[in-house]
Amino acid sequence: MRYRTIGQDPATRRQVSVLGLGAMLFGTATDEERAFRILDRFVEAGGTFVDTSNNYAFWYGSTQGGESEAVLGRWRASRGVGDEVVIATKLGGRPTKAGLAFADTAKAENVEGLSAKAIRESAERSRDALGVEKIDLLYAHVEDPGTPLEETVEGFAEVVRDGVAGLLGVSNHWSWRVERARALAAARGLPGYEVLQYHYSYLRARTDRPGRRSQDGNQGIATGDLLAYLRETPGLTLAAYSPLLSGGYVREDKPLSPDFDHAGTAVRRQALAEVAAETGATVNQVVLAWLIGGDLPIVPLVGASSVEQLDESLAAADLELTPEQRAKLDAAY
Repeated sequence: MRYRTIGQDPATRRQVSVLGLGAMLFGTATDEERAFRILDRFVEAGGTFVDTSNNYAFWYGSTQGGESEAVLGRWRASRGVGDEVVIATKLGGRPTKAGLAFADTAKAENVEGLSAKAIRESAERSRDALGVEKIDLLYAHVEDPGTPLEETVEGFAEVVRDGVAGLLGVSNHWSWRVERARALAAARGLPGYEVLQYHYSYLRARTDRPGRRSQDGNQGIATGDLLAYLRETPGLTLAAYSPLLSGGYVREDKPLSPDFDHAGTAVRRQALAEVAAETGATVNQVVLAWLIGGDLPIVPLVGASSVEQLDESLAAADLELTPEQRAKLDAAY
């Protein structure tokens, strides 16, 4: 396993594995026994970065979420895990009541939001569920247009000041709002977002289709402006969720979403197939290696419903693409 550093402040920055484990379905679709086996294998292989959220996975069982955090807390306690494993969680998108459908949470009034009160209460709840003294990395999960950005920035700074959280991150926000929040924090001498979590993979998603929360597009996808922002802002890291497109690269029963219905998809899939044949690796492993070894600091977050599935992803951490192979992948449009 290889590692990279996230964050800049010596007091809060952490070294994490170049591959992160997404724990979204732990405690729901993935039962606790299997989740423990997957977590054990991840750590055995040198993995040190686990990602969850306070609303995972409310769409199973008509809850408000929290099942994943609870499983991780019990796993940590049963294994005696300390701060050698970095656990990231998110707040802001937790349903205000149980029984809401996933689509309902696209409406701001149906989620907790990013007020100072919500940040404080949710951060402390997550800290207790995870059984940690301090949350290693705390994200703003979704935008909250109803709360002044200044209040959100100051709310996150307060939980850092009080030792509830360490690093801060942001997910599924327009890039201009990320920059505005970071500028506000810098002007006030407060901690700002240092890790950006967005959907990103080798295949390029269309940007002309409305997102779940906006008719102007999908602010949860890392597109050109966000990637350029990362490139021009040293110290930021991209945590890339759903890098394997939920099986869409390799499984016929998991077709790609309409976001990938354009001419470039076939060209890029052909390049992937050629590089996979050259390396003897799987297509999924080539995708992950491309993400890990590029010019941007990217940590792919992979999900796994079995140890065998996880092992395929783990092997990608040691796959080195040649300059020629990377050039072939980059040039495919």
